[in-house]
Amino acid sequence: MPLLSRNSAYSQVTALAGRRPVHAAFAWLHGNPKAIMDWQAALVAIPAPPFGEQARAAWLAERFRDAGLRHVETDAAGNVLGLLPAPHLPSESTGPVVLLSAHLDTVFPAGTPIQPILDGDRLTAPGASDNAAGVVGMLAIVHALIRARIELPAPLVFAGNVGEEGEGDLRGVRHLYREGAIAGSPNERSSSLGWFAGRIAAHIVLDGAGTDSVVTQALGSSRFQVSITGPGGHSFTDAGTPNPIAALAFALAAVAETPLPADPLTTLNLGTIHGGTSVNSIPESAQATFDFRSTGPVQLVRLEAALRRSVEDAVAHVNSHARSGVPAKAANSRTRGPLSFTISKIGDRPAANLPDDSPLLAALRAVDRHLGLRTDIRLGSTDANIPLSLGVPALSMGAGGEGGAAHTLAEWYSAKERETGLRRVLLLTLAMLEWAAEQ
Repeated sequence: MPLLSRNSAYSQVTALAGRRPVHAAFAWLHGNPKAIMDWQAALVAIPAPPFGEQARAAWLAERFRDAGLRHVETDAAGNVLGLLPAPHLPSESTGPVVLLSAHLDTVFPAGTPIQPILDGDRLTAPGASDNAAGVVGMLAIVHALIRARIELPAPLVFAGNVGEEGEGDLRGVRHLYREGAIAGSPNERSSSLGWFAGRIAAHIVLDGAGTDSVVTQALGSSRFQVSITGPGGHSFTDAGTPNPIAALAFALAAVAETPLPADPLTTLNLGTIHGGTSVNSIPESAQATFDFRSTGPVQLVRLEAALRRSVEDAVAHVNSHARSGVPAKAANSRTRGPLSFTISKIGDRPAANLPDDSPLLAALRAVDRHLGLRTDIRLGSTDANIPLSLGVPALSMGAGGEGGAAHTLAEWYSAKERETGLRRVLLLTLAMLEWAAEQ
């Protein structure tokens, strides 16, 4: 029956957990911790810098095929996709599916030294937890379902997606949902997107370690790069020429003074500044990047307007004061062109949230109650931002175990309590497949 309340969800999860094939899946997870950790050590040794996930994607595609998934493909964005069908449904079915995903990329740039150290159940390496834990957790769920011969009530799609971190701007998951207008069956289209885009009933994201927390509120963010350019020149003979760095400084100061509300929670950050060539040169350009975050979409629009107004005013101010204070003996103090500017959006993650009465959240709470876990609801910026903003029930959760020093060269992962975390993922996935089959 559909998951309509916490009580009905708990009853359904309890019934699921008592089924013989589910016990067999649990047994596979219990009996294969070394295989899972070996996958993790192999995966983390493959670099996956921003926009450079191809080698890791190829590794995962091979693992998907070895495990027995159907229709394993790599799409145009670089996402690796595989299908576990519902055996009672015809191949041309256009009914709902559940999507389980984990991002392949890391924050570390190309050339970062990666020397994984595996000591028992502890792995130390850049990206060991974020997101090698999520990717191999997804792969473990694939094996557990297939080895236990669990017959699914609705199709389950697996995706190792690209572009979650930093300037990747969620491009992998964004691509999946951008293709949502495509309809058809596996026989009608050459791409996997053709048979599941637009049919996603629920989306579960595996990101990092953990067994008792979940991200259901998507923190929105907008990121911009401002570039101010001018003719430049010599610091003395071209004195009075408008200076891009001066204009940028005025703009930075104005943006920094923008008032921020406490509710909805909103922040701004002036991330980087670049410009100039030498101390005795008037620069030809200056650039800065800005990061705005909020739980309220309206605040992101307000901050963008404040940024644009600040830059426009700063450039106009510096242009209007050009030539003032020019030394009388500056022989070449001729008028050179004014400053100009561009403002480019380099990141856009929508704000959204999973409603408290969502069947997905009811199912999670029921699973955690069954496993004796605490459901800790959190705010974050993850791949779940995209489906949540489109009204698709989605959340981001850990794949079990413990991790630390994320986004540093000393990042580590411990497989302690990984089995509990994977049981949690498995039960939640099965519960949502039953719910999807009723839609």
